[in-house]
Amino acid sequence: MAIVHDLDRARRRHASKAIDWGSTIAMLATARRVWKLPLRPSLLVAAVMLASTLFPTLSLADQGGVSFWIPGTFGSLAAVPPSPGWSLTIVNYYTSVTAAGDIAAARLITIGKLSPTVMVSLNATYRSNLDSVNINPSYAFATPVLGGTLSLGMTASAGPSSVGIDGTLTLGVGSLVAMRQGSISGSVTGFGDLDPIAQLFWSSGNNNWFTFLTGDIPVGTYNSSNLANVGIGHGAVDGGGGYTYLDAKTGREFSVVTGLTYNLINPSTDYQNGIDWHLDWGLSQALSKQIAIGAVGYIYDQLTGDSGAGDRVGPFESRVFGVGPQIGFTFAAGTLAAYLNFKGYWELDAARRPSGWNAWATLSLSPNTPVAGKPIVVK
Repeated sequence: MAIVHDLDRARRRHASKAIDWGSTIAMLATARRVWKLPLRPSLLVAAVMLASTLFPTLSLADQGGVSFWIPGTFGSLAAVPPSPGWSLTIVNYYTSVTAAGDIAAARLITIGKLSPTVMVSLNATYRSNLDSVNINPSYAFATPVLGGTLSLGMTASAGPSSVGIDGTLTLGVGSLVAMRQGSISGSVTGFGDLDPIAQLFWSSGNNNWFTFLTGDIPVGTYNSSNLANVGIGHGAVDGGGGYTYLDAKTGREFSVVTGLTYNLINPSTDYQNGIDWHLDWGLSQALSKQIAIGAVGYIYDQLTGDSGAGDRVGPFESRVFGVGPQIGFTFAAGTLAAYLNFKGYWELDAARRPSGWNAWATLSLSPNTPVAGKPIVVK
C-alpha cells in the first residue's frame, strides 16, 4: 500500500557520473592485449555507447515493486465500531527501504533503456526514504445501515520522498567485457493521491467485524520519468474485511484484516500491476485504562503477474512480511477522546520489492469514548 503525498510539487534533483570514454576504451584495449581478443570497431562502439547510456538513466519505477496498498495500514482495534459523528486521524508514516539489482534492472527495461535480450550483469543497490503526513477525516452515521455502523472518509497526504541508486554494470559484447560504475539520486516533495474509504461495522459482545472498500484517485505528484515520486500514477480499487476480539474486562485484544487490490493501468507507462493480497494483524494487552502494549505484523503477496503493453520485465510478482512492536495511549483532549499509537515493522523475506523498516505514529480524535485507533488508507 506503503504512500505519501501533499504540498507544492518540487523538481527532482538528478545527478549522474560523467562518462569516462577514455578509461572505458583503454579498458577494452587492455583486455584485447592481455587476452588477445579480437576487437572490431563496431563492437567497441556498441559496448561504449550502451554502457554510457544505461547508468545516467538508472531509476526505480513505480511498477518496480511499489504497490497501492501500504502494508500495516490496519492494526489493533481495526474492526471496533467508531463513535457516531466526525472523527479525525493523523498519521506520520516513515519508511526506509533498500533493494538489489533486479529492481533497478526492471526499471531500466520498463522505460526502454535496456533490452531484455541484452546480456548484462547489474550489481546495484537501491535505497529510498519517505516521510509522509496523512490526514483522514471521517464521519460515522448514527442511523444503522444493514444493522451496522457506516463510516465514510477520505485520506489526503503529503511529504518528501528520496531515492538513490549506486552500482556497477558489466556488459558483454562478443568476447569483450565493459564495466561501468555510477550513482544517481532524486527527491521530490508533493501531494499524494486521494484515497476514499467506506467502512461498515458490526459488534456483538467481545466480537467485532467490519468490511471496507477503498481506492486510489491518482491526483498526486507523479512523473513516470522521475526517480522519486509521491503519487503512484494509476488508479486502484481495494476491498476486504476484518475481525477484532476485544475483552474489556481482561484488556486483551486481537485484530486481523485482509483484502485484495485491483490495479488499473498506468496511462503514462501502459503498465498494469497484478492483483495483490494483503493481511494486517495486531494484538495488544492493556496494562491500565490508559496504556496498552503488543505486537503487529503483515503479509503482502502479489497473486498475479504484471501486464500491459509497457510491461517488458515479465510477471515481476512481489512479496514481503513484516513484524514489530506497538504501544498505545488513551487520554482526554478537551471534550474529545484521543488515542495515540506508535508501531514499527521490520521486513523480511521480500521478493522483487524494496524492503527495510517503517514506523507509524497515529493520533485519533473522536467525539466520545470508547476511543479506537482508527486506521487509514495511505499511498
